Amino acid sequence: MKIEQTTLPGVFEITPPRVMDHRGFFSESWNKSKLESHGLILPEFVQDNHSMSRDIGTVRGMHFQAPPHAQGKLIRCGRGAIFDVAVDIRKGSPTFGQWIGRELSFENGLQLWVPSGFLHGFMTLQSDSEVIYKCTDYYAPQCDGVVKWDSCGIDWPIGNIPPVLSEKDEIAQSLADFDTPFTYGTTPELSDGY
Repeated sequence: MKIEQTTLPGVFEITPPRVMDHRGFFSESWNKSKLESHGLILPEFVQDNHSMSRDIGTVRGMHFQAPPHAQGKLIRCGRGAIFDVAVDIRKGSPTFGQWIGRELSFENGLQLWVPSGFLHGFMTLQSDSEVIYKCTDYYAPQCDGVVKWDSCGIDWPIGNIPPVLSEKDEIAQSLADFDTPFTYGTTPELSDGY
Protein backbone atom coordinates (compact mmCIF):
# COMPACT_ATOMS: atom_id res chain seq x y z
CA MET A 1 0.00 0.00 0.00
CA LYS A 2 1.40 3.36 -1.04
CA ILE A 3 0.72 6.33 1.27
CA GLU A 4 1.93 9.85 0.53
CA GLN A 5 1.53 13.07 2.52
CA THR A 6 0.31 15.91 0.27
CA THR A 7 1.40 19.53 0.57
CA LEU A 8 -1.50 20.02 3.00
CA PRO A 9 -0.46 18.39 6.29
CA GLY A 10 -3.00 15.76 7.30
CA VAL A 11 -4.30 15.16 3.75
CA PHE A 12 -2.94 11.89 2.33
CA GLU A 13 -2.95 10.05 -1.00
CA ILE A 14 -3.49 6.31 -0.58
CA THR A 15 -3.00 3.82 -3.40
CA PRO A 16 -3.98 0.24 -2.55
CA PRO A 17 -2.16 -2.40 -4.63
CA ARG A 18 -4.06 -4.36 -7.26
CA VAL A 19 -3.44 -8.04 -7.90
CA MET A 20 -3.94 -8.56 -11.64
CA ASP A 21 -4.69 -11.74 -13.55
CA HIS A 22 -6.56 -12.83 -16.68
CA ARG A 23 -9.93 -12.10 -15.00
CA GLY A 24 -9.10 -8.51 -14.04
CA PHE A 25 -7.90 -7.42 -10.61
CA PHE A 26 -8.49 -7.74 -6.86
CA SER A 27 -7.76 -4.96 -4.39
CA GLU A 28 -8.34 -4.30 -0.69
CA SER A 29 -9.69 -0.76 -0.90
CA TRP A 30 -9.59 -0.37 2.89
CA ASN A 31 -7.45 -2.20 5.43
CA LYS A 32 -7.06 -0.49 8.80
CA SER A 33 -4.10 -2.58 10.02
CA LYS A 34 -2.12 -2.04 6.80
CA LEU A 35 -2.61 1.71 6.99
CA GLU A 36 -1.59 1.69 10.66
CA SER A 37 1.53 -0.33 9.81
CA HIS A 38 2.49 2.58 7.52
CA GLY A 39 1.91 5.05 10.37
CA LEU A 40 -1.46 6.38 9.22
CA ILE A 41 -3.95 6.11 12.09
CA LEU A 42 -7.44 7.04 10.91
CA PRO A 43 -10.51 7.38 13.11
CA GLU A 44 -13.40 4.94 12.98
CA PHE A 45 -15.64 5.18 9.93
CA VAL A 46 -19.39 5.08 10.62
CA GLN A 47 -21.00 5.77 7.25
CA ASP A 48 -20.30 5.04 3.57
CA ASN A 49 -21.70 7.31 0.83
CA HIS A 50 -21.99 6.60 -2.90
CA SER A 51 -22.81 9.21 -5.56
CA MET A 52 -23.15 9.03 -9.34
CA SER A 53 -22.87 12.07 -11.59
CA ARG A 54 -24.16 11.74 -15.15
CA ASP A 55 -22.43 14.69 -16.81
CA ILE A 56 -18.81 15.70 -17.33
CA GLY A 57 -18.21 18.94 -15.42
CA THR A 58 -20.54 18.15 -12.54
CA VAL A 59 -19.25 19.89 -9.41
CA ARG A 60 -20.20 18.70 -5.94
CA GLY A 61 -18.76 21.00 -3.31
CA MET A 62 -17.14 22.61 -1.57
CA HIS A 63 -18.66 20.85 1.44
CA PHE A 64 -17.91 20.45 5.14
CA GLN A 65 -19.70 19.31 8.27
CA ALA A 66 -19.18 21.49 11.34
CA PRO A 67 -18.48 20.35 14.91
CA PRO A 68 -19.78 18.59 16.90
CA HIS A 69 -20.40 16.33 13.88
CA ALA A 70 -17.32 17.19 11.81
CA GLN A 71 -16.44 14.55 9.22
CA GLY A 72 -13.21 13.19 7.86
CA LYS A 73 -13.60 11.43 4.50
CA LEU A 74 -11.72 8.72 2.62
CA ILE A 75 -12.66 9.21 -1.03
CA ARG A 76 -12.26 6.98 -4.07
CA CYS A 77 -13.72 6.80 -7.56
CA GLY A 78 -15.54 3.54 -8.32
CA ARG A 79 -16.24 4.34 -11.98
CA GLY A 80 -15.06 7.08 -14.32
CA ALA A 81 -12.79 9.88 -13.12
CA ILE A 82 -12.97 13.00 -10.95
CA PHE A 83 -10.76 15.92 -9.95
CA ASP A 84 -10.95 15.71 -6.14
CA VAL A 85 -10.11 18.77 -4.03
CA ALA A 86 -9.41 19.61 -0.37
CA VAL A 87 -9.10 23.19 0.98
CA ASP A 88 -7.71 23.97 4.45
CA ILE A 89 -10.26 26.05 6.42
CA ARG A 90 -8.71 25.82 9.90
CA LYS A 91 -8.38 29.25 11.51
CA GLY A 92 -4.72 29.92 12.34
CA SER A 93 -3.37 27.17 10.06
CA PRO A 94 -0.18 28.02 8.13
CA THR A 95 -1.90 26.52 5.07
CA PHE A 96 -5.30 28.22 5.57
CA GLY A 97 -7.05 28.72 2.21
CA GLN A 98 -4.59 26.51 0.34
CA TRP A 99 -5.89 23.63 -1.76
CA ILE A 100 -4.73 20.41 -3.36
CA GLY A 101 -6.38 18.54 -6.20
CA ARG A 102 -5.85 15.00 -7.43
CA GLU A 103 -7.36 12.96 -10.23
CA LEU A 104 -9.08 9.94 -8.74
CA SER A 105 -10.26 7.34 -11.22
CA PHE A 106 -11.34 3.75 -11.51
CA GLU A 107 -8.15 3.21 -13.54
CA ASN A 108 -5.62 4.64 -11.07
CA GLY A 109 -7.30 3.42 -7.85
CA LEU A 110 -6.00 6.48 -5.97
CA GLN A 111 -7.81 7.51 -2.77
CA LEU A 112 -7.67 10.76 -0.83
CA TRP A 113 -7.96 11.09 2.95
CA VAL A 114 -9.47 14.49 3.83
CA PRO A 115 -9.73 15.12 7.59
CA SER A 116 -12.25 17.44 9.21
CA GLY A 117 -11.23 21.08 9.04
CA PHE A 118 -11.02 20.95 5.24
CA LEU A 119 -13.53 21.68 2.51
CA HIS A 120 -14.06 18.79 0.12
CA GLY A 121 -15.45 18.72 -3.39
CA PHE A 122 -14.92 17.31 -6.85
CA MET A 123 -15.52 17.85 -10.56
CA THR A 124 -16.33 14.92 -12.83
CA LEU A 125 -13.94 14.30 -15.72
CA GLN A 126 -16.00 11.50 -17.29
CA SER A 127 -19.72 10.90 -17.60
CA ASP A 128 -21.43 8.49 -15.19
CA SER A 129 -18.64 8.86 -12.62
CA GLU A 130 -19.25 7.20 -9.25
CA VAL A 131 -17.66 8.37 -6.01
CA ILE A 132 -17.55 6.23 -2.87
CA TYR A 133 -16.40 7.64 0.45
CA LYS A 134 -16.14 6.63 4.05
CA CYS A 135 -17.09 9.17 6.75
CA THR A 136 -16.01 9.51 10.38
CA ASP A 137 -19.38 10.87 11.54
CA TYR A 138 -22.99 10.49 10.49
CA TYR A 139 -24.65 13.03 8.24
CA ALA A 140 -26.02 15.85 10.42
CA PRO A 141 -28.07 18.34 8.37
CA GLN A 142 -27.87 20.99 11.11
CA CYS A 143 -24.04 20.95 10.75
CA ASP A 144 -23.94 20.72 6.95
CA GLY A 145 -22.13 23.58 5.21
CA VAL A 146 -20.94 24.65 1.78
CA VAL A 147 -18.58 27.25 0.31
CA LYS A 148 -18.89 28.36 -3.32
CA TRP A 149 -16.86 26.10 -5.58
CA ASP A 150 -15.27 28.91 -7.63
CA SER A 151 -14.32 31.18 -4.68
CA CYS A 152 -11.33 29.19 -3.39
CA GLY A 153 -8.81 29.85 -6.19
CA ILE A 154 -8.97 26.23 -7.38
CA ASP A 155 -7.58 25.55 -10.85
CA TRP A 156 -10.44 23.34 -12.07
CA PRO A 157 -9.40 21.17 -15.04
CA ILE A 158 -12.46 21.70 -17.29
CA GLY A 159 -12.67 25.45 -17.65
CA ASN A 160 -14.70 25.67 -20.87
CA ILE A 161 -17.61 23.44 -19.78
CA PRO A 162 -20.34 25.13 -17.72
CA PRO A 163 -20.51 23.28 -14.39
CA VAL A 164 -23.53 21.23 -13.39
CA LEU A 165 -24.38 22.29 -9.82
CA SER A 166 -27.02 21.64 -7.19
CA GLU A 167 -29.01 24.68 -6.09
CA LYS A 168 -27.33 24.50 -2.66
CA ASP A 169 -23.85 24.60 -4.21
CA GLU A 170 -24.78 27.34 -6.68
CA ILE A 171 -25.97 29.81 -4.01
CA ALA A 172 -23.24 29.04 -1.44
CA GLN A 173 -21.27 31.81 0.25
CA SER A 174 -17.76 32.65 -0.91
CA LEU A 175 -14.65 31.62 1.00
CA ALA A 176 -13.94 35.33 1.69
CA ASP A 177 -17.32 35.67 3.45
CA PHE A 178 -17.08 32.36 5.29
CA ASP A 179 -16.62 32.26 9.09
CA THR A 180 -14.99 28.89 9.68
CA PRO A 181 -15.95 26.78 12.70
CA PHE A 182 -12.55 25.03 12.67
CA THR A 183 -9.37 26.05 14.52
CA TYR A 184 -5.87 24.82 13.76
CA GLY A 185 -4.57 22.29 16.30
CA THR A 186 -7.99 21.12 17.48
CA THR A 187 -8.95 18.66 14.73
CA PRO A 188 -9.38 15.32 16.56
CA GLU A 189 -8.10 13.03 13.80
CA LEU A 190 -4.94 15.05 13.19
CA SER A 191 -1.85 14.67 15.30
CA ASP A 192 1.60 16.25 15.39
CA GLY A 193 0.09 19.75 15.55
CA TYR A 194 -1.76 19.55 12.23
